[in-house]
Amino acid sequence: MSRASARRAGAAAASQFSRLTSPNLLGRLARRRPHSPPAPPTDQPLQSLAFRDISPQAPVHIIIIPKVKDGLSRLFKAEERHVEVMGHLLYAAKIIAKQENLDDGFRIVINDGPNGCQSVYHLHIHLLGGRQMNWPPG
Repeated sequence: MSRASARRAGAAAASQFSRLTSPNLLGRLARRRPHSPPAPPTDQPLQSLAFRDISPQAPVHIIIIPKVKDGLSRLFKAEERHVEVMGHLLYAAKIIAKQENLDDGFRIVINDGPNGCQSVYHLHIHLLGGRQMNWPPG
């Protein structure tokens, strides 16, 4: 992808995201971007947004969401067309973990559906770190 087409794709994604009208909590937070960690360095259009959780469960608790929901209300509803954005979310988590100095490890959590305690139906990843995690979770 050329830089010009990457810029156009990024602008299109940003424009599409800014038109979100749902009362979705993560959509509203993404537009405000409170307590944002530094943006990951990249020459590609960003497909996600990251911000600190307002009710942290660890010293570092960052939420990473796709800019464009595109039907990704939960992991169970993911389709083959979502593979790229889902991979991007995990890679963004790695970049942010490095920026947050989580070299000793971190946990990635995706809550899916009612039994998975999903409370916001916009697919998102929790990046947790800064302390020893316990097993089993939940």
